Amino acid sequence: MRTTAAYLLLSTSLLATGALAQSIEKVEWIGSKHPETLSEMADMFTTARVRTTWSDGSVTEQPLSYEMVMTNRDRVGSNASPMGTIYDANMRPIPDPTDFSQPLVSEQPDGSMLANIGGKLYLVNQFEYDWLLADGSAADDHPSYKFKHANGEDGSWNDNMPATMLLTEVMQDPATGKLTPVAQRPVDFSEVKGLGVACNANTTPWGTFLSSEENYTVDARQIEADRAVDPSGRSDNLGGFSHLYHGGRELASPYWRGITPEIRIGADGATHVVKHFAMGRGTYELAQVLGDQRTLITAHDGDARHMTMFVADRAGDLSSGTLYAAKLEQKSAENGGSFDLKWIKLGRTSDDEIKALVEGGIKFSDIFEASDAPAEGFVEVFAGNSKTPEYLKVKNPLAAAFLETMRYTSYMGGTTEFNKAEGLAYDPEGNRAFLAVTDISKGMEEGVTSGTAGDHIRLAKVKAGAVYAMPLAGGQIDTDGNPIDSAYVPVSMAVPQGLLGLDLADADAWGNTADLAHIANPDNLYWSSAYKTLFIGEDSTKGHLNNVLWAWQDGMELPVPLMTAPAGAELTGLRLHENVGGHAYALTNAQHLGDFALDEKFPLRDALMPVVEAKWGDRQISPLGYVKGMPAVGGLTN
Repeated sequence: MRTTAAYLLLSTSLLATGALAQSIEKVEWIGSKHPETLSEMADMFTTARVRTTWSDGSVTEQPLSYEMVMTNRDRVGSNASPMGTIYDANMRPIPDPTDFSQPLVSEQPDGSMLANIGGKLYLVNQFEYDWLLADGSAADDHPSYKFKHANGEDGSWNDNMPATMLLTEVMQDPATGKLTPVAQRPVDFSEVKGLGVACNANTTPWGTFLSSEENYTVDARQIEADRAVDPSGRSDNLGGFSHLYHGGRELASPYWRGITPEIRIGADGATHVVKHFAMGRGTYELAQVLGDQRTLITAHDGDARHMTMFVADRAGDLSSGTLYAAKLEQKSAENGGSFDLKWIKLGRTSDDEIKALVEGGIKFSDIFEASDAPAEGFVEVFAGNSKTPEYLKVKNPLAAAFLETMRYTSYMGGTTEFNKAEGLAYDPEGNRAFLAVTDISKGMEEGVTSGTAGDHIRLAKVKAGAVYAMPLAGGQIDTDGNPIDSAYVPVSMAVPQGLLGLDLADADAWGNTADLAHIANPDNLYWSSAYKTLFIGEDSTKGHLNNVLWAWQDGMELPVPLMTAPAGAELTGLRLHENVGGHAYALTNAQHLGDFALDEKFPLRDALMPVVEAKWGDRQISPLGYVKGMPAVGGLTN
């Protein structure tokens, strides 16, 4: 897709990068203390400061603070519903099953972007899933969402309910940079059969919003078996889409889920959504565009997952290209391990070619022949499950590559052992990418295999996880010996100094199971070229009671803590905009606040929970905003 004047969106982070040598000489981060009081532990809390050395030799220092722009429960402008409302295919609010007079409202803000569109400033925010219902109960447990699979196992529609995305116009105070929401409307995803489990997101260099879909439990094989027993679609993991999003008018296809959406926003604020079938199907945390605007790497959240690389045919156009899967060759098990990366070509296609298969009603049994026991001619794979293998024989290689990408990766000898590989970031000056692995366990432990492909990752368990650096290079060949048409191929991965988590032998006085001086369960990543800093947002409910936003620079022994989230909350939607109208913004939100309620291992649970509930509306309220106080890159405004 080519950018046109009608769809011009200025990417402020990239524009700012061009002036960094003339503006900022050095940025130093002065860490925040860890929250100590119940009030501090229940808040978006920071005492951090930033010291900036400018190109003229002057030095400034200023405090950081958190500015909440809005919450998931706010109604902005003419939007009649709360911001986090989840809609059906006709853009009608889906009722809350505990109170039909109220809409279903998500507490899970995630991927974010601040953009200048047609001379107006907009925040784009997506919400991942619904956690709590109107009466405060867990959505997973509501009787109307529960069902039995064909094999008798319990399931819940809430595992894959519709998600939602909002476009909010904001006004900027020219003196302070404060953003005030003035108008808002939800984005319509009906042309691509809805949005599901929308996690983090990215802004492309050509100005679009690259969303995500985490396809955890939409197993097409299981859904086909479930529908053979119950053709209504009420007894499978897509019941929330079939009956709440589509209103029972159609059965949702598993092959519309787990496909990367791209959203173009016009100068008039109108949106257009496509899903990129050519990039393959998976559990996308996000996709990271590299320097040629053709090569993207993608991480897939969950157990026994893969890592993929997509090389588009044309820069700025993700509608066709070649898909590769990573095969790791371990060199060391020390310090989180080090690996060479090899790339298996899965196939080349276009969105239209794969979309036609999906719209034609393709099923899992059209793609693979499957067995639960070893059989002649079948390949053992571990895909999405590090404990139980399945045995597959390919019937349609093209469909297997792009609609069953995880299974086909293992089938072709690739690595499907990643556990919770999540955030990605790109450092153009260092010609490297970063990958967050939230939890080094399960498939990443020694002895847990990719099936016939072998045991590729053989590490000791580190529940606190790590961030890996991946150098990029051209002139690479795939495992068949054919050249890869990209100068940005990841060739190895290892953990830089300071980016390995540290598990504790015993929980500390607050109930933390990971050391407070180290990262724990890294999730969101963002590299700022202007600040020469990698920002890391955590997602932990046990490692750190208060998840941390960290700043890391090359040479640091340990990263610097900048801010903590309310107890139990995950930090999400991390993105830096270093100059918007002369002000800098580090977007970050928080979701599932107080998500330690049922864990008796936290000593302060009974004292802390009432404070969290009082501040955040019985945990129904989530903040969307930014860290302010960051230095604005000089010489550019947007």
